[in-house]
Amino acid sequence: MEKNKSGIYLAIPEAVVVGNGEFPSHPFPLSVLDQAPCVVCCDGGANALVESGRLPDWIVGDGDSLSEENRIRFQDRIHRIPDQETNDQTKAVSFLASQGIRRIAILGATGKREDHTLGNISLLMEYQQMGLEVVMLTDYGFFTPAADTQTFAGFPHQQVSVFNFDAVQLRSEGLKYPIYDFRYWWQGTLNEVEGDSFRIMAKGHYLVYRTYEAKE
Repeated sequence: MEKNKSGIYLAIPEAVVVGNGEFPSHPFPLSVLDQAPCVVCCDGGANALVESGRLPDWIVGDGDSLSEENRIRFQDRIHRIPDQETNDQTKAVSFLASQGIRRIAILGATGKREDHTLGNISLLMEYQQMGLEVVMLTDYGFFTPAADTQTFAGFPHQQVSVFNFDAVQLRSEGLKYPIYDFRYWWQGTLNEVEGDSFRIMAKGHYLVYRTYEAKE
C-alpha cells in the first residue's frame, strides 16, 4: 500500500497507464508511477514520459500522436490497435486486461481538452464492468468507480464528490452533507469527510472523487 502525507492509502497497481493529457507533477501520482511494475503509454503519452526521464514498457494506440523519434526508438514496444471505435486509454486498459492484469492506475488522462477529460473519466465505469480495479489519479485527487454499498478510507476535511450513474437509494455516513437520490452530477459535489472513513449505501453504480489534501 502507498500512503501520502495526508494519509491516502492506495494499493500499488499491477500496471500504470499514462495518457496523453497533462503529465502529472504531484508527488503522489509520480510515486505510484515510479513503483509500478509495468508502464503502458497511450500513444503520445510516451512523449511526456520519456521527457520526464522514464521509459515505457509498452506503447498502445493507433500511433497518430507518437513522435517520430519515439516511434523509431520504441518500435519493438509498440502495440498498434487501429480501431477508431475506442480511444487510446481504452485500448491500453483492454491490452492490459488481455494480459491478465486487473489492478490498474491511470495517469495523465486529464488537463487538456475538456471533452477528452470527461470521456476518459466516464470510461472508468466501463472498466469496472470489465471486472477491473481501476483508479484515475490527477494532480489534485483520484477517481474510483464503485457499486452498491461500500466503505471508503478518508481523513478529516478531505474533499469528496460523488457522481451518480445509475444508483438508487443513495445514502451516506461520515460525510458532512448527507447524499440522496440526486440526478445531476453537480448535486453530489463538494462534500467533506468528517472522520477516518465514510460509507455510501446504494444500489447501482457511482463514481467517487477524493482529494489528496485536506481543505484548510
